[in-house]
Amino acid sequence: MILVTGGAGYIGSHVVKLLLDSNFEVLVIDNLSTGFKKAVDNRAIFVEADLGNKEELDKMFIKFNITGVIHFAASAYVGESVLKPQKYYKNNVITTINLLEAMLSHKVEKIIFSSSCAVYGNPTGQVIIETEKNNPINPYGHTKLICEKILENYSRAYNLTYINLRYFNVAGGHPTGVIGEYHNPETHLIPRVLEHLLGKYKDIRIFGNDYPTKDGTCIRDYIHVMDLAEAHKLALVALLKNHTINEVFNLGIGKGYSVKEVISKCEEVSGIKANIRYENRRIGDPAMLVASADKAKNELGWVPKYDINHMVSSAWKWHQNNPNGYTT
Repeated sequence: MILVTGGAGYIGSHVVKLLLDSNFEVLVIDNLSTGFKKAVDNRAIFVEADLGNKEELDKMFIKFNITGVIHFAASAYVGESVLKPQKYYKNNVITTINLLEAMLSHKVEKIIFSSSCAVYGNPTGQVIIETEKNNPINPYGHTKLICEKILENYSRAYNLTYINLRYFNVAGGHPTGVIGEYHNPETHLIPRVLEHLLGKYKDIRIFGNDYPTKDGTCIRDYIHVMDLAEAHKLALVALLKNHTINEVFNLGIGKGYSVKEVISKCEEVSGIKANIRYENRRIGDPAMLVASADKAKNELGWVPKYDINHMVSSAWKWHQNNPNGYTT
């Protein structure tokens, strides 16, 4: 059985569904602070619990035959991390240590860790490879890098094996439209734009139009959530079979889109014009983040299938069908 922490969240719920479709047994632990029970496939075993509760964690490892862990549970907003670093070090670092303690106590030694491109900070190259210097510029990125280092240290001391997956900007929804991206409040660009186009917000804000990019707005590498889920499955299989251990992989498509380009794509797919408002840059936002995913392609056999059109169109489909997200 595979334990998925944070499996009621956006990315976690898509990975859970894919694992179930691939004949894995799945146990989801989520405290529902940002996730939604409705997003969890009913074939999974769901336990509402917090990784800060060591006794509850211990019970789960005693009760279920867990063979591997995919660890998503974390606070994940860059801007908020700057304002509330205490929350991020507690929710991201301390809870990861609690999880690892439970794993080691029950001889579960394999973990896929949900990391982030935020560990790179402001990279020097146009395309980021895994050997790029780690220099996070916000508390969120620092917490992800600390957890990566903890896994590295634990692997040497306790025979733990891991794979760190550093994703770039995730977007889109399940092709069936049954699950998608929803946060309350919403801060991610594509769902925020689509919710604006559906009338939830009067405008869409662009934070900074004076970056050293082609149109002055930030550039990001976007990856479809189903491509990301497939990468997790491939990494899990490789880890369980000991084909790949203690490695780090970028997950992106190697192509960047500016904020303005993404908004234009949302307008094109929806047929609705956005009302744009420009504001000052946010603290901690690098100008450009684009991944090289050659390592994941070569070593895991991962081939992303979806482009920005699929990301926006699948997200639009879900938001049209679920204008109030998972709250109804």
